[in-house]
Amino acid sequence: MRNLLFLVGLLLITACQEENNETDPNIELTITNLSVTEGDENATIAVDVALSSEVSEEFTIIYETEDGTAVKGEDYIQTGGQIAFSSEVKRQSIFIDIIGDSEKEEDEIFTVKLLGIPNTIGYESDEAIITIMDDDEAASGSGELVIPTTGYTSPETYEGWKLVWQDEFNGEALNESDWTYEIGDGCPGLCGWGNNELEYYRKENTSIVDGNLVITAKQERFGNRGFTSSRIITKRKQSFQYGRIDIRAVLPKGQGLWPALWMLGANIDQVGWPACGEIDIMEMIGGNGRENTVHGTIHWSNAGSHANYGGSKKLSTGTLADQYHVYSIIWDSNKISWLLDGEVYHVADITPAELSEFHESFFLIFNVAVGGRWPGSPDATTVFPQYMIVDYIRVFQQQ
Repeated sequence: MRNLLFLVGLLLITACQEENNETDPNIELTITNLSVTEGDENATIAVDVALSSEVSEEFTIIYETEDGTAVKGEDYIQTGGQIAFSSEVKRQSIFIDIIGDSEKEEDEIFTVKLLGIPNTIGYESDEAIITIMDDDEAASGSGELVIPTTGYTSPETYEGWKLVWQDEFNGEALNESDWTYEIGDGCPGLCGWGNNELEYYRKENTSIVDGNLVITAKQERFGNRGFTSSRIITKRKQSFQYGRIDIRAVLPKGQGLWPALWMLGANIDQVGWPACGEIDIMEMIGGNGRENTVHGTIHWSNAGSHANYGGSKKLSTGTLADQYHVYSIIWDSNKISWLLDGEVYHVADITPAELSEFHESFFLIFNVAVGGRWPGSPDATTVFPQYMIVDYIRVFQQQ
């Protein structure tokens, strides 16, 4: 009889346990990824955790934060503890302090982890990723790439002119059906590119960012040079005789920087320089307050000797690195005119016979040189990397 009563009791206990297991299946909690703006001041965020299953009794879980690219003590305040849920309490919040600052940086992440307490409930773990979104502007001269949102924009059409070629730089990479990378330091035939320049030109220093061509000048050793940059040309791909050329660009700045948007005669391999002719649509030399002046120049061979004729335009305020400006030439059989933001600042008469170079086809060159006879070398005030940002180039010819 005792054995029978014991068996009945055991069956009743087992039945109760099975009933409880049906009431309290594995616990289901919901925690959602969250994105927050960093801000300049510290702020507190709430990460919500919701119970999405039925429970018959109160239970407790552990929570803790874990570094990702965001670092505790620098980007957020580490926290951890326990939170309880029941049939009456189905939502809890975990409060975390975010550390604000005004430093430009990448977006960063950290993780909030939920952990079950061993041997207590049917819950293992879950987590949410918290993204701290940076909202700071790079400080002027910080070396960070900043694409300006202001500046001059030229018309897309001109009466009496036809658009014959353009590059708006809207692809994922440079269009190599139009452009070629020039690689190296000019050696052995033209070391320093004929100007005692200090850079080594690389393809890797050219990128397309938000619809802009970006040429980056860096202070780094490569090919026995202390600096790298890029130089791209349209030689044998796009050449033009006469027309209007508009180039919208933001220039780099700093002692020793020498950005240029220019052209060489397409027959350079046959006649050499300067007999091929050179048209400098834009040159600027950095340092000593010179970043507010654009230079436009032609070079040619005058009876076998190098000759040049140039002019310049100085901004009334600011520098050519602050925002977009449009650098233009209008070139016909009589003259070449240089324009800054649609206003003529220099004109060259090309009717004399000794300037015959300027009645031939020319190809385009974009580059950022570092150092050289004209700007001089970088010094302790020069911040790297530096950028030349080109929004578009458009070539028009008269109809």
